[in-house]
Amino acid sequence: MLTRKQFELLKFINERLKEAGVPPSFDEMKDALDLRSKSGIHRLITALEERGFIRRLPNRARAIEVIKLPDLGGNAGGRRGFTPSVIEGNLGKVRPPSPQPVEHETDRNVAVPVMGRIAAGTPIEALQTRSHTISVPPEMLGAGEHYALEVRGDSMVEAGILDGDMALIQRNESADTGDIVVALIDEEEATLKRFRRRGASIALEPANAAYEVRILPPNRVRIQGKLVGLYRKY
Repeated sequence: MLTRKQFELLKFINERLKEAGVPPSFDEMKDALDLRSKSGIHRLITALEERGFIRRLPNRARAIEVIKLPDLGGNAGGRRGFTPSVIEGNLGKVRPPSPQPVEHETDRNVAVPVMGRIAAGTPIEALQTRSHTISVPPEMLGAGEHYALEVRGDSMVEAGILDGDMALIQRNESADTGDIVVALIDEEEATLKRFRRRGASIALEPANAAYEVRILPPNRVRIQGKLVGLYRKY
């Protein structure tokens, strides 16, 4: 499955190759996708290459070959990227509760799908592939749909969120100031941070003094949910 930006870039490259016989430049790609910098294009190109949709030919400038296109009858490009969310409750306004050890499944437990990784550090792309499930006591979950993301990075350690923890999330598109949220930045990068409003801007705050707060306009940030709990493998 591709994010919307990945799909748009693949389509643009493919159309340009058909029209002109050569792929577009990085500046042309940046302008076509309305991105602020070419670094975003580099990330999208790398993601498409890793997923086997394109190939960069060595020792040749602007040499990109489209290997395949996604199945347009499926979800490619149809959804606006990864849509994780966080769980309802007090989390984000206070420190998260102590992580619970993963339990053996019982009749009471709920199977929560693990949908990939989320960054608590330098933003990384959230994965979209359901890999397995974890068994969660129902009292840890609120109403609505839930799934889990594996935390990568250390920017939220002072909030008790460690690298390797499983973050339990609930689909949600809004957040209150102080919530710990899953935020999608520029439709490319998903990250786990504390959400605050600063005037007309949005601040995504780490819980680690080694990291800087990111101040972004609202049109660059899409809230995917709010943190509800953590599972940790002991």
